[in-house]
Amino acid sequence: MDPREYELMYRVEDGHWWYRGMASITRAVLARWYGASSRLRILDAGCGTGSAIATLLADYGQVTGVDIHPLALKFCHQRGISRIARASILDLPFASAQFDLITCFDVLYEKAVTSDLAALREFLRVLVPNGRVFLRLPAYDWLRGRHDEIVHTRKRYAAREVERLLVQSGFMVEHVSFANMFLFPIVATKRLAERLFSLREGHSDLNASVGLFDTVFEKILRSEAALIARNRLPFGLSVIAVGRKR
Repeated sequence: MDPREYELMYRVEDGHWWYRGMASITRAVLARWYGASSRLRILDAGCGTGSAIATLLADYGQVTGVDIHPLALKFCHQRGISRIARASILDLPFASAQFDLITCFDVLYEKAVTSDLAALREFLRVLVPNGRVFLRLPAYDWLRGRHDEIVHTRKRYAAREVERLLVQSGFMVEHVSFANMFLFPIVATKRLAERLFSLREGHSDLNASVGLFDTVFEKILRSEAALIARNRLPFGLSVIAVGRKR
């Protein structure tokens, strides 16, 4: 990912409507298997600036973060996060069967991850038996836009493709759904307009302010949480998936 994006993430992700809405969806899905005091050993694979560790995952147990970029780890330190390591998710510096839960939020799709299947097999290795992986990925390759160029997107995913990858890597699929369905028409229209009119914004979608609509967009996204936790939404801007180690 473009190093400038880490600084942008650090500044906006704790209050940005998209991150806050996705956090609500993550909590709703995890609640199917874990309580807020589950005392899990968690690995956040590709932890970025550490916001998920500090604001979400710490409620479920002891969290370790890994990221390949030193700037990301610098921001983790600024948040007071100490259990972090610089490493690729393709080669995790941990012995086998160390974690109960692995989260990987919007990482597998990046160009730096040369094989999503190899990364998932590495996740499988460091999980305990019956441990789980929670994935979040961008949906639909035809939605590629300027944002994907800036964050170095290798590919975007269909839900069934994520399902297939989990099975191929040795996981049992427990849940797959699209997310961000209600706002899909707005973002899809923006992305298609970028192509049609050759718009070349110099920043990612994280820097796109929605002003007065920020609270509205967050509420719309959060309203999907209960639906996604128990159902499979037919389309959306992201794919959410949970797999269990057999």
